[in-house]
Amino acid sequence: MTGTAPAPTTAPAAPTAEPRTLAEAADLTRSPEFAGNTGGGFGGFGGADLPPPLVGPMAEVAAAYQEARHDPEFYAEYTRLLRDVVGRPSPITAADRLSDGLGGARIHLKREDLNHTGAHKINHTIGEALLAKRMGKRTLIAETGAGQHGVALATAAALVGLECEIHMGAVDVAKQHPNVVRMRLLGAKVVSVEAGQRTLKEAVDSAFDVYAADPERYLFAIGSVVGPAPFPDLVRDFQSVVGREARSQFLTTHGRLPDAVIASVGGGSNAMGAFTGFLEDREVRLIGVEPGGQGDEAGQHAATMSFGSPGMLHGMNTLVLQDAQGEPAEVHSIASGLDYPGVGPQHAHLAEVGRVEYVKEGDDAVLAAFVELSRSEGIIPALESAHALAHAIRIAPTLPAEQNLLVNLSGRGDKDIDYVAERIGMTGEADEIVR
Repeated sequence: MTGTAPAPTTAPAAPTAEPRTLAEAADLTRSPEFAGNTGGGFGGFGGADLPPPLVGPMAEVAAAYQEARHDPEFYAEYTRLLRDVVGRPSPITAADRLSDGLGGARIHLKREDLNHTGAHKINHTIGEALLAKRMGKRTLIAETGAGQHGVALATAAALVGLECEIHMGAVDVAKQHPNVVRMRLLGAKVVSVEAGQRTLKEAVDSAFDVYAADPERYLFAIGSVVGPAPFPDLVRDFQSVVGREARSQFLTTHGRLPDAVIASVGGGSNAMGAFTGFLEDREVRLIGVEPGGQGDEAGQHAATMSFGSPGMLHGMNTLVLQDAQGEPAEVHSIASGLDYPGVGPQHAHLAEVGRVEYVKEGDDAVLAAFVELSRSEGIIPALESAHALAHAIRIAPTLPAEQNLLVNLSGRGDKDIDYVAERIGMTGEADEIVR
């Protein structure tokens, strides 16, 4: 996609008073127009479509979260752990060699890959673990695709002294073996899901079934801004630290805001975390990049925003990739964390109101971006993050040199190197890709 952003303007500085609660922190960047309402709705999307046995437990989660987000002690402990365990704030790195080689706009990276456990997922799993402990739950249960959410949740569970159970599609168990080992080392029980396509959607189904059978024991720690209310709000609020930091950092360093913020979108947690800090800065383009996979035919991609239609999935009304029978369609992505047939309901709303642009990048462009950043900057990105990077690489040469693109580098690529090496070797394209 090409285009020219509006002329940059100097934005007001971030508030100087430190927030005392998560509600104050998240609401610093929460516009009612874009962020939905307290009932869990985002325009016509969101809500909570639940079986009767889960209505009560989910209401308990919502009430506990509302109490926690207004509790200064909860927020103090959360921010302490982000600082002392996660290593926040994460820096912004100017990708100068990459930008010099491309020409045009300058590319900058918000380095969530430098967080403890290697991705943005730790931002919300620590919050979910603290909430579970507050509620008296014994076990955190969740799905994972790429394994980064699973590793982060297992880490958070160990940190606060809870059990952890992770459900993962069998395809992803094989594809992301290093993360499976990490989860087990951290004490988590890893359940390999053999149903259906054996990927992320089936992992969510499996974990949700176990949770529904014993909600007194478990807190379902959803790994993205998806699912029934209050989870799209909850995960977004914890992830909003990314956008708040990035906005303040960019203003401090450059005296202005970036011209565009670019992030990958599967369920959409890293993108929502990054975008939330800039929603009201209308001169800043917000670009979500979906997995274009191997083509536009059904089953070759996971580009829900491009090809989805309204439907129900995992307790939420959102956009869904559906087959002729209205069931979730088969999906594909080179990145395990993006192979999901739905998207967070706030993303669907932001597309509908025109605040965020959604585009797609295919597997080949993503793989090339993965290698390009590794060779030019010494940074190996997650394949999920490489979707956003691929789009930045595509549009940077078409934009003026004075423009700045901020890419949310949501995770590191250690987990992907064996798969990438196999992919390059299998296709015989190694020399072409790294050239």
